[in-house]
Amino acid sequence: MEFRQLRYFLAVAEHLHFTLAAERLGIAQPPLSQQILKLEKEIGTKLFMRYPRRVELTEAGVIFKEHAKRVLDEANDALEHVKKAARGESGHLSIGFAGSTVFHPLVATTLRQFRQSYPGVLIKTEESNSTALLDKVINSQMDCAIVRLPLNCAELLTVPLVEEEMVAVLPTGHPLGRLRSVELAQLACDPFIIFPRSIGPDLYDSIISACRSAGFSPRIELESPQLSSTVNMVAAGFGVTLIPASIRQIHAVGVTYQKLRHKTLKTTIALVFRPREKSVTVRNFVENLRIVGRQKKE
Repeated sequence: MEFRQLRYFLAVAEHLHFTLAAERLGIAQPPLSQQILKLEKEIGTKLFMRYPRRVELTEAGVIFKEHAKRVLDEANDALEHVKKAARGESGHLSIGFAGSTVFHPLVATTLRQFRQSYPGVLIKTEESNSTALLDKVINSQMDCAIVRLPLNCAELLTVPLVEEEMVAVLPTGHPLGRLRSVELAQLACDPFIIFPRSIGPDLYDSIISACRSAGFSPRIELESPQLSSTVNMVAAGFGVTLIPASIRQIHAVGVTYQKLRHKTLKTTIALVFRPREKSVTVRNFVENLRIVGRQKKE
């Protein structure tokens, strides 16, 4: 039994006339009749009662019509799902975010545009630190991740998206809080709050290195579990910290944000994913993120 025979049968069952059904199908009437006879022979029973100018469905034909329509509908649905999957318009996408990256508008814009372009894709997100996210992408536990550079991710492809300046966070009332910007060296006597090196060793080292280039080694008073949470620790009076500029969206009471002169310290938000990625859905997301990134730079 072939799908073609099912389509032929349903055409005749709808029109109850071989000639009209043949015209609708765009074929000659004799081949249509032959295929219906072949189908009846294979099933072992008549599907139509034939009269000089019309046909009627037999009882078996009525039952077969219902099932044939269901089979063709399911086949068409399956074909459409396969086509959508091939275009990356359906399926799943798991995305990781380094906690501090979610404050940048690029992330929200990317997700919004991707969801609008591919509403059939089910998106799963997870927030963690950059080191943990790299491991999950490398081990295929996650499709891709948005992280902060610098970061040692030689095993993955990296797409830099947007560069950010680091800014200083000072407690309210700090003598430097009245200035429009500060030199990193002016913070030499302040206790520092910083995230643990284990969750972002390269960024951690770049902060320490920048301080040393400014002529001092920072006195670390406290380690905070996430880069963004250091702001609250400054508000609590534990010291000062350095954060990416987008985290200034945290309107914490008791802190002020100061630019660093000479742009001495920067960080980059980037997308990481596996080389030779086969998923069209992932490739679509990568391209969408590249487009948004270019738009932000223009």
